[in-house]
Amino acid sequence: MKINLYSTLYILCIVSSFFPNYEVTFLIWLTTVLLTIKKKYSETMFTFILLFSGILLIASFSSLFYEYQTFSMVKDFTYLLKPILGLLVGYQLFDKFKSKSFDMFISAGLVLSTIHILLIIFALFKFHSVDMHLIRAEAGYFSDYEVYVFVVLLFSNKFNIEIDKKKKSLFLLVIGFSIFMYLARTNFLQLAILILGIKGYFVLTKKSLKVLGLVSISVLLCYGAIYYSNPKRNGKGIETLLYKIKIAPEEAFKTRINKDDWKDFNDNYRSFENIITVKQVTSDGSRAVCFGKGIGSKLNIGQKIYTTDGSVIQYISIAHNGFMTIFMKSGLLGVLLLLVFLYLLYKQKRDENSLINHLNMLLMGTSVFLLLSTWVFMGVYFKLDNKSIIIGLVLAMREYIIKTNNRHLLK
Repeated sequence: MKINLYSTLYILCIVSSFFPNYEVTFLIWLTTVLLTIKKKYSETMFTFILLFSGILLIASFSSLFYEYQTFSMVKDFTYLLKPILGLLVGYQLFDKFKSKSFDMFISAGLVLSTIHILLIIFALFKFHSVDMHLIRAEAGYFSDYEVYVFVVLLFSNKFNIEIDKKKKSLFLLVIGFSIFMYLARTNFLQLAILILGIKGYFVLTKKSLKVLGLVSISVLLCYGAIYYSNPKRNGKGIETLLYKIKIAPEEAFKTRINKDDWKDFNDNYRSFENIITVKQVTSDGSRAVCFGKGIGSKLNIGQKIYTTDGSVIQYISIAHNGFMTIFMKSGLLGVLLLLVFLYLLYKQKRDENSLINHLNMLLMGTSVFLLLSTWVFMGVYFKLDNKSIIIGLVLAMREYIIKTNNRHLLK
């Protein structure tokens, strides 16, 4: 791929979101949007922007009924603006590459994987240990973007990507190794979901229902095997991942947690956030339930805790669960708008054009994964997330192909 201003901007947009400095990411994304503004946007793109803008406007309106710190309000505003910026970044940058967009897409993934592998090597020398808790804390906890690149490369023929077999194998090896070393449960689920999506199994037919049923049974059997193998909480290496898989069903859905039991509290912290979010929002009455407590609102955890970056906090502005975060900021109406977005993203149809069809299936798989991702890790609102850029890019690519095909038909 030829390196120019726009390819540099794209790679910066992707790589910056890998590091936990949201202010830098926000400035890079905002700058990119301003430098690539288009004159026209599609109806689909306009609808998606309108839905996320609705969530932001409701939260802004709700904050008028409370008194919050200006800094907290500005921070929340930028968080709620993030998916809008991401969609625009992907959608607008596509115009600068068009048929070369997949080259840009893959190159950014390779850069991310290389950075991750170098950080792993650095962590090994730094700690002289294969403890995955230490390595993940130093090198990163997950990367949705790399999974997308891996899947697109895996089905490169479906996306009309011309790539040498040796180069493809090398890229898959590097990116695949990087993905595995995150030992992230959501990334492994994401990989399976996107593959099922591209294969068309989320378009409900008798065949797809059979396949999804078999996959579900296989997952349950694998989980049963892991559960009864009883991996230890403080295990090393792969045992760390197995223990996290074992506690996964309770971690995000448990309804009662003893906050005085450090093990119960730490293992099920996501559920604890959900519980206190519902309690604290509903305690403010029907207005808060319907429209939220606005930008600047925070959850009181009730005790001081250590975060992964070493800080000590008691009040948090966002929960792990994206639906709960939007419920706190914009109420049930905001959650409804977010669900409408996921539904419209899922509502894709099979197309006679193979490339358009597989792009549609990729969007459908993304919607299914976002349902999970939003519940456990903020979805498109997470400060390290860049799936909104991918969605914007795919939407623009699909529109470009449709327009190109229509021109050929008219000739």
